[in-house]
Amino acid sequence: MRAIRHRRRSIPALAALAAAAVAAPVLIAATPAAAHPREGRLAKELVEEVTARGAYRHLAKFQQIADANGGNRAAGTPGHAASAAYVHDTLKKAGYAVSYHDFDIFDAHTKTEKTTVLSGADPRELATAAFTFTKSTPAGGLTAPLALARVDESPGCTADDYAAGAFTGKIALVKRGTCTFVEKQRAAAAAGAIGVIVYNHSGTTPVRGSFSSPAEGIIPSAGITLADGEALTAAAAKGEVTVRLDLDQEHLKKTTRNVIAETRGGRADRVVTVGSHLDSVPEGPGINDNGSGSAGLLEVALKLADEGANKKGKGKQTANKVRFAWWSAEELGLLGSEHYVAQLSEQQKKDIALYLNFDMIASPNPAQFVYDGDDSDKTGEGAGPAGSAQIEALINGFLDKKGKPHEGSDFDGRSDYGPFIANGIPAGGTFTGAEGIKTPEQAKRYGGTAGAPYDPNYHGAGDTLKNIDLKAFDTNLDVIAHAVGTYAQDLSSLGK
Repeated sequence: MRAIRHRRRSIPALAALAAAAVAAPVLIAATPAAAHPREGRLAKELVEEVTARGAYRHLAKFQQIADANGGNRAAGTPGHAASAAYVHDTLKKAGYAVSYHDFDIFDAHTKTEKTTVLSGADPRELATAAFTFTKSTPAGGLTAPLALARVDESPGCTADDYAAGAFTGKIALVKRGTCTFVEKQRAAAAAGAIGVIVYNHSGTTPVRGSFSSPAEGIIPSAGITLADGEALTAAAAKGEVTVRLDLDQEHLKKTTRNVIAETRGGRADRVVTVGSHLDSVPEGPGINDNGSGSAGLLEVALKLADEGANKKGKGKQTANKVRFAWWSAEELGLLGSEHYVAQLSEQQKKDIALYLNFDMIASPNPAQFVYDGDDSDKTGEGAGPAGSAQIEALINGFLDKKGKPHEGSDFDGRSDYGPFIANGIPAGGTFTGAEGIKTPEQAKRYGGTAGAPYDPNYHGAGDTLKNIDLKAFDTNLDVIAHAVGTYAQDLSSLGK
């Protein structure tokens, strides 16, 4: 699961909303009987056959691949290429129609990231983080006075946050919050700023911003800490403060690939698409994020093949085509899924009946989240496209039947369902938590440690085989199996 980089709401507001949502009792929205179709034979058999023990072998393979390739499986690296080859070759042997979808990405290598206060405040060098895919400064850096963007509910997000004529030839100092880093940068550049420094809204570390590609980096951009930002703001309110921003970043083009596997049979105008991202962050092997979802999909696909999905004969093939996808470059901003959806024709998009997403399903301090397709939680981005409510109901109904507690999770755009729902395709899925903090109420509901992250190893070197929860993994494997088995044969709950 990618980190929060491009958001439309302030992070403090999100935290408050999330805290309120999990503090309240879990309410399962009433749904029509059609949302809970009778469990079919295929769904039942897949749930019985898919096990955490079986899927664990794929996790072990991903760990082995990472260990042999510098400790990670990041997009554009040998570790990811080996992971993609493993998935591709395994599914080809199982009889699927398998293909690679190649696309270009960029890698950013930062050589210099410095902010130096020269005058008007205490002269010093500030802890600085160059934004990923920032434009570099000229050799020796940019030296210019600071100009303060207005701090309001959406600081530095719109043109009226930049006083006319006050930013020309200067470096804009902007507080983090609400809008994307791209929007802040564009607004500053439009006001005449030659660089932008964003200071944090909390914590003690510099803002680590990112753009999706080098093309989005139009002026040099970097982040500093909350304390340094507030100190500069106070000094600049009294008089001119001059700083030197020195950024040197190299952008290298690479090629990476998605893996797409389809059943041989099934209606091609009623495609059940199921996805997970295969890439890790560079900092670790990515066994929970997202080896877990990738391994889960692979095991379900193999068991579906065992049920005859790719064999000829009456009653063997699925009624609907099932398409499994392992996305690359999710950690860089959903690039693999965005590339895939963008190259589909309008008819091909209409042929996708639904999209199921599984990203982080074995967190070591887990909660059980189900994407809130009907917006019954009234939190965040709202409901998904028509049909998303029914997908949520199917998953909730299955978990209820198994006696597994669960709660909703907002479609916040952090995973690969984003490009699908943006194109009106109903979506759903589960995950077990990332860097968010487990509440006391959740600890009572699911066990584990209150006040600690769902995954303390999120985006780190500790995201290994040693730090996953196999019970959570097993529960979510059953969810995948049940959903795939149901929708492969029956789309009636979606009105199709």
